Amino acid sequence: MNSIYRKFYKNFYRKTGGFIPARPLNLTVFPGDFFQIKNGEMLVLGNIFRNGVVDSVNVSFGNGIKLNTSGWDFSEGVTKPYSGRGMGQGAIDGHFEFSKQILAFSTKGSYTFRGNNPEAVKILNWNDLQPELIIKLTQTYYSFREVYLITECATTSDWTLAVAGGDNAELEIATSEDNFGLGDIFGHHSAKTIQSRDIELYLRETGRKPSFFKASKLVTRDEKLNTFVNELIYQKKHQQEWADNFYEYKFHMGSIYNSYPPDNVQASVLDMLQANDLNPNTALRYFKWTEANMDDIEKMFISYGND
Repeated sequence: MNSIYRKFYKNFYRKTGGFIPARPLNLTVFPGDFFQIKNGEMLVLGNIFRNGVVDSVNVSFGNGIKLNTSGWDFSEGVTKPYSGRGMGQGAIDGHFEFSKQILAFSTKGSYTFRGNNPEAVKILNWNDLQPELIIKLTQTYYSFREVYLITECATTSDWTLAVAGGDNAELEIATSEDNFGLGDIFGHHSAKTIQSRDIELYLRETGRKPSFFKASKLVTRDEKLNTFVNELIYQKKHQQEWADNFYEYKFHMGSIYNSYPPDNVQASVLDMLQANDLNPNTALRYFKWTEANMDDIEKMFISYGND
């Protein structure tokens, strides 16, 4: 994903109490959707209810949960150097008065966002479903080793986002509505773009489209990770001794080969299991659910061939 949007995604998570915008922004997601992040994209693979993984009668939903509106209006690197009233000339109505506003974006990736009347739909008994889903998603229905599952999605009555594509970008908007005075017109349904400079995105979405979510991700249990890491470190410490005894050629191995395991050690734990170690009866020993966080948002910006 283009790094221009990194600031917005990360601050959206912070400001809204943990919600993450879908990738891409126009993607529709629902509670129960499960997905992976590949090459900076969300790849939605199915839905536990639609696919029959979980019986819907065993699920309790919270619908229309009101969210704190203050967390859905924020910006970074944006100032408003001008707000004022002006007069225009219409071909039919003659003179009319309008409100105009200029938004100045200091750097590439600066943004402003406004969402109105946010509400959520949430799986209320998610904790009760977790063990069943671990077994079904890793053993009986699918064989996932890494997957995300959406537990809550949020909608707004409407939202507007502007993101700068370069330094010193500018957006000029106006409305002929007569009740604004010198107020902020960004995000209002009547606001029109007069002109812009270096604006990467100016998007307005109306209707309660579910494009924001919270998710849990499937991870390896800490105790299994720790055991594997300790064994791997032990093996690395004795690698030189083994190599000297096994090979006739004498290799030189510096300290770098005795360093700690790689960052993707979680996947390595499962790859190194003996045959039949992981099965429906043992799956709960190896897996658990944890909340998606800022590290997972960062994966949305790891895209081959993009900045």
